[in-house]
Amino acid sequence: MRTVPWGGNGYAVEFAGSAVRALDVEGRLTLCNMATEFSAVTGFIAPDEKTFEYLKGRDCAPRGAMWEQAVREWRELCSDDGARFDHEITVNVDELAPMVTWGTSPQQAMPVTGRVPEAAAAGSSVEAHSRTLDYMGLEAGQALAELPIGAAFLGSCTNSRISDLRRAAAILRGRRVASGVRAICVPGSMSVKRQAEAEGLDTVFREAGFEWREAGCSMCFFAGGESFGHRQRVISSTNRNFESRQGPETRTHIASPEVVAASAVTGRITDPRSLAKVADAAGEDR
Repeated sequence: MRTVPWGGNGYAVEFAGSAVRALDVEGRLTLCNMATEFSAVTGFIAPDEKTFEYLKGRDCAPRGAMWEQAVREWRELCSDDGARFDHEITVNVDELAPMVTWGTSPQQAMPVTGRVPEAAAAGSSVEAHSRTLDYMGLEAGQALAELPIGAAFLGSCTNSRISDLRRAAAILRGRRVASGVRAICVPGSMSVKRQAEAEGLDTVFREAGFEWREAGCSMCFFAGGESFGHRQRVISSTNRNFESRQGPETRTHIASPEVVAASAVTGRITDPRSLAKVADAAGEDR
């Protein structure tokens, strides 16, 4: 593995490998969306059968002979066998845990099971690191899991697609949001909202204690209207966590929809796998 200075700055990034092929199309969309936080010019994934199946029959998709022609051309949108890249980064996803940000940039992330790093480990100056920790109300060495939250936000165009809502609902079903936690779900689009309601997912969210809202950007970013509040700690499925992104001095931890749902239920940043273990143990007891 060779490190790349300044992430993908100046590069187009192709995501590939068995883990990427295993992702559904909506997961791939999220991955490519975050390429900008890798400083890349663009991020892409070569189309495959999953891509074609996802597109077939959708509005504006070609049909008939034009569809067949399009698929033939799309199959050519891939790197040549034996292609050489300026840089290659290999990640063993078997060793990954659910990730959560601890700082004020998407790059400042760590496994939910980890501890807030020192400045050197974070790759930042002592001054910048100190500013980040002061803003977030954290200390180096502090465990991220179990950190109390005041709000949970499931939304944004990146992580509130129908597949995201289904996964979050699977965790919330039969559970309730913790006392004192404000929980909001904003579907990523009107079509997602209609589909979720047709599947009854809105009922799951409401019964769990989430507010079910109209599709839109909502509190993905603060535009002078509603916010989560001064120094409120929020677990959020959005794609940005800059200072005051969700309100004046709001402390945002970005994470997956599963982590957001699990944290909303417990009232603290939570590894969703721990809830699965609790459920499994309860089943064994019965």
